[in-house]
Amino acid sequence: MLGWSINLFRIRGIQLTLHFSFLLLLAWSAVQGYDEAGLPGVFWSTALLIAFFTCVVLHELGHSFTARRFGVGVRRILLMPIGGMAEFDSIPRQPSREFLITVAGPAVNFAIAALLWVFVDTTRDTPTADLPASVYDFGWILLTWNIYMGLFNLVPVFPMDGGRILRAMLATRLTYLRATFWAATIAKVLAAIGMIAGLWAGQYMLVILFAFIFFAGEAEYRALLRREREDAYWRDVVAQFQALHQPAPGQREPPLLEP
Repeated sequence: MLGWSINLFRIRGIQLTLHFSFLLLLAWSAVQGYDEAGLPGVFWSTALLIAFFTCVVLHELGHSFTARRFGVGVRRILLMPIGGMAEFDSIPRQPSREFLITVAGPAVNFAIAALLWVFVDTTRDTPTADLPASVYDFGWILLTWNIYMGLFNLVPVFPMDGGRILRAMLATRLTYLRATFWAATIAKVLAAIGMIAGLWAGQYMLVILFAFIFFAGEAEYRALLRREREDAYWRDVVAQFQALHQPAPGQREPPLLEP
């Protein structure tokens, strides 16, 4: 256990970590299920939450395995009540690579939905309750959740998948830093709209999610800006050092001392 997170197990060398607040979500889900349908409600609500976050893990593994193909290290996958996050050692500056790494996550959700479509009897009536009462309801809700998850992640709100795809597209015409700036700026506008919509609809978890996105996108841009300035500073130091030690035109370099 590290700080507020709990290490669970490794998947092909990638550490899966659970944030402590996730346990509160699990408890809240169980209470909601009990209030709605007693002990069977606890079972279905807990099973559905675990299944949903299993799909979240698979989504993040889609990012992670694709990143590894490009030589990017993956430190861990962190599960939180608002979703999952794969922590990479670095993000490729090549737009095509960032695009492929990013799109791999939603692609996993759509693949899961397609697989469930084969096994779920879609000719039956669509369940109207949020809580499943049968295996059919369970499969149908999980199918629709994966479609929603895949589509929601494609919304161009940086640093969500759609925002990273937008940055990759902008980076084909702009510098990486400028592309990140515009992706983060667009994200702040859309995240603010999302928070207002969440408040209006009474969906407070959505408000928390968009608030996290609002600040996370700006934080990533600021971190990138600091790295760019530090790199520029050290490039300038190296250039000045080389200029001071470069012999004047027509002057021979001093001989190297032999040991």
